[in-house]
Amino acid sequence: MSDRLLISTRKGLFAVERGPGGWSSRLVGFPAENVTLALPDPRDGGWYAALNLGHFGVKLKYSPDGGATWEDRAVPEYPAGEEVVTADGKPPTPATLKLIWALEAGSADRPGRLWAGTLPGGLFRSDDGGKSWELNRPLWDAPERKKWFGGGADHPGIHSLCRDPRCDRTWRLAVSCGGVWITEDDGANWRLIGKGIFAEYMPPELRDDPVIQDVHMMVQCPGSPDAIWVQHHNGIFRSVDGGENFTHVPAAKPSGFGFAVAVHPSKPDTAWFVPAKKDESRIPVDGQLVVSRTQDGGQTFDVLTNGLPTAPAYDLVFRHALAIDSSGDRLAFGSTTGGLWITEDGGDSWTMAATRFPPIYAVRFA
Repeated sequence: MSDRLLISTRKGLFAVERGPGGWSSRLVGFPAENVTLALPDPRDGGWYAALNLGHFGVKLKYSPDGGATWEDRAVPEYPAGEEVVTADGKPPTPATLKLIWALEAGSADRPGRLWAGTLPGGLFRSDDGGKSWELNRPLWDAPERKKWFGGGADHPGIHSLCRDPRCDRTWRLAVSCGGVWITEDDGANWRLIGKGIFAEYMPPELRDDPVIQDVHMMVQCPGSPDAIWVQHHNGIFRSVDGGENFTHVPAAKPSGFGFAVAVHPSKPDTAWFVPAKKDESRIPVDGQLVVSRTQDGGQTFDVLTNGLPTAPAYDLVFRHALAIDSSGDRLAFGSTTGGLWITEDGGDSWTMAATRFPPIYAVRFA
């Protein structure tokens, strides 16, 4: 089991660590600053932290020593003259970095390789640990990109990056709103996949169009990489063929709406979600914070409440704020109201961390 979590919050980056006396927390960087995402790099043990400082822009930092010191890294930059063109009627705007929304490490034999997904919809690659970045032109220049549009943000964004453990040249990504894509040649070519996902918010003739789908989060089972789970604006979807085709999971309860999803590292039929009411509400169903779990591929769901606050509780969990470790037994999730809950038995019981954090954007095991 992993004994450390990195918690990205509105007011700093925290490490939560398990010791003889239980879980404890410490601030490891950027007090009072907006940390939107962190990446613990398993190849060298370093930590990356993405910040969004508003007027001062997006920043990327790197720590080689567990947060004791931090170094500046470059951020992705769009080439001059590039524009964001969307299909929702907004006029074209200059492409400028708004957010690093996904950050993932390459394989062990590529020690400097990083991929970053951004708002407004660009994918960038670094081969030197974030010291420099290059826009992936094949995806950016794909004609289908002009059909993308924003979901909760004004512009489309890439928030999910899944490296296939069988081949480090194969990556899958998800866009809100822009569907699911795959490359099998290290980003030289991209192909739109995701047949079977549908969008009830679109006119009937566009409902099944894979390029306009609002995927909220996508995860891949490391032990069975063809098993992929998607939390979508219109429910939960599952693929058993590497994302080529998806089936809807209608049995989800108390709702199929939400942002976060986690899949067991070796049991592809087991996945966890934090459901909410959709669209204008975006609060827990009936004011009850719960975690839902399926262990049979979505045929049935358990609603897990042991150790979670009783109603009324209006915590919302963002897409990157639910994490699972390599054992498959320990999970953690953080909420918009600063609560952090940890389970060591697959969700049957939860314990709330002693610290009340600022609003939590992302949770990662390190």
